[in-house]
Amino acid sequence: MSALKGLKVLDFSGLLPAPFGTRILADMGASVLRVEAPTRPDMIRVMPPFDEQGLSAAHGSLNRNKSSIVVDLKTPEGIEIIKKLVEEYDIVVEQFRPSVMSRLGIGYEQLKAINPRLIYCAVTGYGQQGAYKNRAGHDLNYLAIAGILDYTGRKASGPVPLPIQAADITGGLYAVTGILAAVIHRQNTGEGQFVDISLTDAAFSLQALTAPPALMANHQPKPETDTLNGGTFYDCYQTADGRYLSVGGLEPQFFMAFANAIGRTDLIPLSIRHDDEAVSFVKAAIREAIIQKTFNEWITIFASIEACVEPVLSFAEACEHPQLLSRQMLVDVPTPNGKTQRQIATPIVFSATPNQYHLSGTALGADTKNVLLAHNFSEEQLKEWEKRGIIIM
Repeated sequence: MSALKGLKVLDFSGLLPAPFGTRILADMGASVLRVEAPTRPDMIRVMPPFDEQGLSAAHGSLNRNKSSIVVDLKTPEGIEIIKKLVEEYDIVVEQFRPSVMSRLGIGYEQLKAINPRLIYCAVTGYGQQGAYKNRAGHDLNYLAIAGILDYTGRKASGPVPLPIQAADITGGLYAVTGILAAVIHRQNTGEGQFVDISLTDAAFSLQALTAPPALMANHQPKPETDTLNGGTFYDCYQTADGRYLSVGGLEPQFFMAFANAIGRTDLIPLSIRHDDEAVSFVKAAIREAIIQKTFNEWITIFASIEACVEPVLSFAEACEHPQLLSRQMLVDVPTPNGKTQRQIATPIVFSATPNQYHLSGTALGADTKNVLLAHNFSEEQLKEWEKRGIIIM
């Protein structure tokens, strides 16, 4: 048994945000069927590296446990297929700009008329309303509009792109949250609904600690001015061999342990001050201390000390960290060629309904024939549609 067994998701999305969310649903047991275009492939499919079958590693990970059909949504036959499928599906997820699906004839109101219990989730850059609703964008743009990039980086160098896609991934997570809340609402009322996810809204909401002082007291966040963005000793410091330690012991007991470990107990009374002079002095002293020993020497020293100090690991090192390994955060997922691909697991642990990892992302249209035959389309129809480029099997 899996947590979402029985839920059926029709997924029209591509790239990162919504596919990240539908992967979580698939890992939890929902049946997720991707609907892809015959002439415009998902860009994730062409992102290297590739396996022996030419399947992208990124595609394999983001689309694990999902099936794939190829349908041309710009044809009457393609729309006929979708309307037939949606009779039996609980959830539709799409990532087009607002009104695109409606123009095709398969928007929320049109599909709701076929299946009133349908939950329809649209993930867009800026949402369904507002002057920006049809504007193109990427993760960097959403973080910029949300006011987050303005206080990244250092005072001297300015904003820096984040190394992860924070708006995209958060939007995918909110999509999952909204969809599952709508499922519970439907269980109570019998009614489906439209779920509107904006990636910019998602990014804006992440400012849980910076927003309250800014909104109440006009304490606007800037680079290296806040407690958690380098405005205090809470920061990263270089070791003798060019590696880094993260130092985060904000609480007095943790900072005391840290100061004792580096031999600078004189910093303890200064650590609670936030004026520029004290902060500059404490950070300079910590830099001078940390650079005296190597990365591994500091790891050994802090291994048994509760001071909220941890090494800054590379991704490869993180993959070997005993804590992440004990949490089984890496899984070997079967691929269509009979081998396996190592992927990051979904980080939710259930006691009764564990996540399952059946299959890495499949080839384009790998399930078209079986899915459409199961929905009472004939072999003759499928052959004719394949000949005309309406479907790919």
